Amino acid sequence: MAKILDKINKPKDIHKLEISELEKLSSEVRDLIIHTVSERQGHLASNLGVVELTIALHYCFNLEKDHILWDVGHQSYTHKILTGRKEEFKTLREYQGLSGFPNKYENRYDPFTSGHSGSAISSALGLSCGKDILKKKGHSIAVVGDGGIGTGVSLEALNHAGDLKSDLIVVLNDNNISISSTVGAVSKYLNSIRTTKAYSEIRKDINELFQIIPAIGKPLNKTMERTIELVKKNATLGNLFMELGFNYFGPTDGHDFNSLIETINAAKKLKGPILLHTFTEKGKGFEPAFENPTSFHSAGGFDTQNGLSTKEKKRKTSAYTDVFAQTITKHAKENKKIVGITAAMPDGTGLKTFAKKFPERFYDTGICEQHAVSLAGGLSVAGLTPVVAIYSTFLQRGYDQIFHDICLQNNHVVFAIDRAGIVGPDGATHNGCFDITYLRHLPNMTLMAPKDGQELKAMFEFALNMKTPVAIRYPRENITKMNYKNDEIKLGKSEILKEGKDALILAYGSMLSRSIEASKILKKKGLNVGVINSRFAKPLDEKLFLEMIDKYEQVFTVEENSLIGGFGSAVLELISDRQKEDYRVHRMGIPDKFIEHGKRDFILKNLGLDPTGIAKTIEKKLRNN
Repeated sequence: MAKILDKINKPKDIHKLEISELEKLSSEVRDLIIHTVSERQGHLASNLGVVELTIALHYCFNLEKDHILWDVGHQSYTHKILTGRKEEFKTLREYQGLSGFPNKYENRYDPFTSGHSGSAISSALGLSCGKDILKKKGHSIAVVGDGGIGTGVSLEALNHAGDLKSDLIVVLNDNNISISSTVGAVSKYLNSIRTTKAYSEIRKDINELFQIIPAIGKPLNKTMERTIELVKKNATLGNLFMELGFNYFGPTDGHDFNSLIETINAAKKLKGPILLHTFTEKGKGFEPAFENPTSFHSAGGFDTQNGLSTKEKKRKTSAYTDVFAQTITKHAKENKKIVGITAAMPDGTGLKTFAKKFPERFYDTGICEQHAVSLAGGLSVAGLTPVVAIYSTFLQRGYDQIFHDICLQNNHVVFAIDRAGIVGPDGATHNGCFDITYLRHLPNMTLMAPKDGQELKAMFEFALNMKTPVAIRYPRENITKMNYKNDEIKLGKSEILKEGKDALILAYGSMLSRSIEASKILKKKGLNVGVINSRFAKPLDEKLFLEMIDKYEQVFTVEENSLIGGFGSAVLELISDRQKEDYRVHRMGIPDKFIEHGKRDFILKNLGLDPTGIAKTIEKKLRNN
């Protein structure tokens, strides 16, 4: 039997369909998403929840002149399928394959590359204002989740849009859950709307009342009183958005094509800012994802019949996130001043266990990294020890607060920076390649990176006992066990793990185990290379480093951070400041470009940051000198 999806090769093809055909199309799209993600890791529950909504938007708008912006972007799979990428969809999140997020370099119907929540409304407003100035036609539509609508930048954009009165459509995809449960006052406000009768239901009640209104007397008065109460109740729906200057439509069933299309077509006829509020269900159409959307947020390797994992069970290994989770929980039992803070990621950062054991000392700020950092500053001044656990790529969003509210005040806040370095299939928006660079230049900040789990535990304990800002970065990977005795952690002190005579590697964090392996490869080739576990990017072990640079003719720094402003740059600055001459320092790290998606180990290999690549670079330099 022919599929309707076979007819959809570009956005305008959907306009040829009858509304009655859209239900079948949604089933086919959902089936494609489920089967593709079952074979490759991807964002499943969120995408299954917006199939009908996405189809309705494509059906009602003309993407040759209208622009749809997806906030965060991990819910854009249906959009990709409908915009000429259904054949490529099988390459989802593979190296040089289809990105798991909107990508402006991939397809002209993606106006922005997006991966961080909160920016869509601002960007869509900018597009709208630009169209006004250039006298161009077309709608600008921002699709935002109930988690993203509460971010600071979203609220700033709503405030500005309501003041400008520019044409803008904000579609609020409300499923009552972001990655973990949505938190905050805005979420509670939306929940109050969810638990209130929707407009269509209230209107139905009013119509039924008027059909039975008695002609005269007290019964009529009582009926009118009830009618007025219903109208008042309906008027409160979306009141927050109306106060901001938006025309409010909804709430609408995000899985009902007739309701969606009717509402969207009505909304797009109006001028000024509009908020279309839709209710959707994460995991819709696939029972395991519907029942457990958090587990199926990022999924892969599962049976499409029952949702059970088809991945081979590997020997139990410990990831850095797990070690952090265990360590902070252990210390929090003994130290009542430790407070855990995250920005909508209690599961991903490992703070979920902490939150269960110490709910009175746990704060989930929602997708508000700036607020999370400033909150930590206040807690520190109050006499507590806040630990802020945020992914490297998202901590970038709190940069000004780190400067102003933490480092300038010299407040003791511990930053646990997860997902530092290459994260893999999520690609450029999620790679944590810049945290050393954006933190190292801030006065009062200390930067550390562990070589393994034991060192992470030791560094965390050391950080808790400091009195100034401190950050510990660690990657998204399982821990490689190394049979080295750990020296005591002392401020700015490295440890020599291996002596050599031909060259020296100054390795930082995740690159230490790889550098050790590289030294073994080089030894088989007759080259004796020493390795130092640098531990600190700030302050550097200046005395040891300068001694070693004098001792070795060739020195190599290896890090999983941007070469610009990273650990290697710090070493070069040290040498320059001391006016050392005749030195030869070579840096290895992430080049000055955004790194695309692909498996973590594969990307590191491509960058020459695997043991073989590190050894090859060192051998080439040594052989040429």
